[in-house]
Amino acid sequence: MKRSFINQMITEALAFSEKMKFPLPPFFHWTVEDWRNVGSEYAEIRDCMLGWDVTDFGTGDFYHTGLVAATIRNGVAGQDAYRKPYCEKALFVKEGQVTPMHFHAVKMEDIINRGGADLVIELYLADDRDQLSANPVPVNVDGRRFSADAGTLLRLKPGESITLYPRQYHAFWAANGDALIGEVSTVNDDTADNHFFEVPQRFPEITEDEVKKYLLCNEYGRNLTI
Repeated sequence: MKRSFINQMITEALAFSEKMKFPLPPFFHWTVEDWRNVGSEYAEIRDCMLGWDVTDFGTGDFYHTGLVAATIRNGVAGQDAYRKPYCEKALFVKEGQVTPMHFHAVKMEDIINRGGADLVIELYLADDRDQLSANPVPVNVDGRRFSADAGTLLRLKPGESITLYPRQYHAFWAANGDALIGEVSTVNDDTADNHFFEVPQRFPEITEDEVKKYLLCNEYGRNLTI
């Protein structure tokens, strides 16, 4: 991905969050220079990988397979310094843009349609070889529990949510417009707890065609010490 494109996507996400009346914490607006001027009191942001995450999952086709995520709060499992047992993200999903099929080995999460377009979620269980199981999928949508066929497509309207359990495969995309999606979960670890069914890589290779306007959540150590 080009740095110019990442800068543009973050700028668009900030504008969309304001449009949806879901303002983000101040550090999401910080430039690289702002980060260089803050002290060690902000180390939690770096250590818990808070902040921006822009990826095309290594496909080179962001608008078809990609995501802009903003990790607002998170902990680190096993570290007393960051004892939060929960995580919250805002996901900016463009129309037809797929977050590809994956499951989490440990994390349990609620995916919430905060507003905008509908969100479509495709569901499977993982079998004992980490393949897509043909078994029915247990579903919990806003307190309603039921069973769905493998490969079921669920459509969440704004305000609706689904609970996703460990080893539950899911892919999602926005339908009929862009959507602001919330994620509330147990502690998130994007370095070790994601299993993608078919995707080249979690974080993209970046071509530095212009100056960084913002830092991504996996770039803090390469750019500054806080």
